[in-house]
Amino acid sequence: MNTVLIHIEAILNSRPLTPMSLDPSDLIALTPSHFLIGRTFTSLPNPEVKETAALHTLSRYMRMQKLKTHFWNRFYMEYITELQKRQKWQRKGGQLNLGEMVLIKDDRLPPNQWRLGRVTHIYPGSDGVARVADVITTSGSVRRAFNRLCPLPVMDQQNFVPGAATC
Repeated sequence: MNTVLIHIEAILNSRPLTPMSLDPSDLIALTPSHFLIGRTFTSLPNPEVKETAALHTLSRYMRMQKLKTHFWNRFYMEYITELQKRQKWQRKGGQLNLGEMVLIKDDRLPPNQWRLGRVTHIYPGSDGVARVADVITTSGSVRRAFNRLCPLPVMDQQNFVPGAATC
């Protein structure tokens, strides 16, 4: 159980909080692990455990992997939902801006992997409302709908109050 909790701690400390800089070419986000070890966590790839496998039939190692994967899937979806909720209420219209850092929703990512990118182009629809954007990532450019993109919160320098909570 201790090993599972350590893996869960690593998952929680790998989540992106905010962009490291406003530079459009910078695709690195600040994470809690930056405060703990000075860099992002790195993890080795793990074998995939089938969701249909019964927990009592697995070896200890595979049981641990299944628990970690289950936690990752649940945390990933809930964290993205929370980012989208904040964006909806804190911004006018929920539109993305060019150069904004976003978290790309990808259900196939392994634990501790977050797909980040910067918006390079926005495509307005026939009604004038933009719903699709091109995003540059470390592996190239992708085109995604706005509902698959979650903007990372950026601290407003003009309204910064030392000691005030940002959440």
